[in-house]
Amino acid sequence: MRVSLKDVALHAGVSIKTVSNVVNDQPHVTPTMRARVQKSIDELGYRPNLTARHLRKGRTGIVALALPELGNPYFAELAAEVVDAAAEHDYTVLLDHTGGRRDQETLVSQGFRARVIDGLILSPIELEAEDLRQRAEPVPLVLLGEREYDLPYDHISIDNVAAAREAVRHLISLGRRDIAFLGARKGRSQPAHLRLRGWREELDAAGLVADHRLVAATDGWGHADGAVAMARLLDAGHRPDAVFAYNDLIAIGAMRVLSERGLRIPEDVAVVGFDDVVEGRFGAVTLTSVSPDKASIAKMAVESVLSQLNGAPRHQARRIHAGYSLVQRESTLGRG
Repeated sequence: MRVSLKDVALHAGVSIKTVSNVVNDQPHVTPTMRARVQKSIDELGYRPNLTARHLRKGRTGIVALALPELGNPYFAELAAEVVDAAAEHDYTVLLDHTGGRRDQETLVSQGFRARVIDGLILSPIELEAEDLRQRAEPVPLVLLGEREYDLPYDHISIDNVAAAREAVRHLISLGRRDIAFLGARKGRSQPAHLRLRGWREELDAAGLVADHRLVAATDGWGHADGAVAMARLLDAGHRPDAVFAYNDLIAIGAMRVLSERGLRIPEDVAVVGFDDVVEGRFGAVTLTSVSPDKASIAKMAVESVLSQLNGAPRHQARRIHAGYSLVQRESTLGRG
């Protein structure tokens, strides 16, 4: 039988209002009374009815998270962080998979789940500013990733150019000079363009030639794409002494081909990835990678949604940069 507020009040010898104030962490409760009520809560095993609590505020208690690739470890790890961050505020997360398609991203942003969610966290790939300008849905929206929109929505990302420059700087500090970039995109993928820009800027700053014969485009973001791109470079007679990959999956695919061709990592070719997914930490050669602060990204996204729900004005866009670090492992440093 479910324990109610009334049961706790009777057990503690206080009013139902006092129990409600403790459960909802209201400030006007004395420490002695709070401890007394909490003792009864613990002894009876009371659990608040979160659905009823949200409904009393006219909310559902659900935040949607729309991602382009649920099968990509980076997005899977980010989703787990968002779920944890939302749970701290008694919210549940509803996951949507857009496939990085403009029609699906538009559908999500236009509020097709508006009746069941309180807010939306969206990581767009192909969505255009004009799609968002047509948005009439009042549900709070927070954007993740690198697409630039001059619109009144909070936008959370890391500084991809600076992060890419740090990765390339690390390779240069190790004496590498012929540094390839794997994962350039022909479409609108701004993260790829920004990371390529960082690659080029850091080489220029070091007085090195940004050899575009060492830039390999990929159709996707997976292991196979990295393997194909690496093989294409080698088959064309271009053998770099280092590789900076758009993401960890491309880097891991490239490392496979390098090993198959008899090239040692990092002695012959050093490799740096991006995203710091778990898989890169447990290969035969562990992967040096740019590690975005996924927990911080998730926390800021959830807090942005909740602040909007609580009435914070949104008259202009806020570009919020999360932190990152370069985690150095065997693919550049070797085994110590």
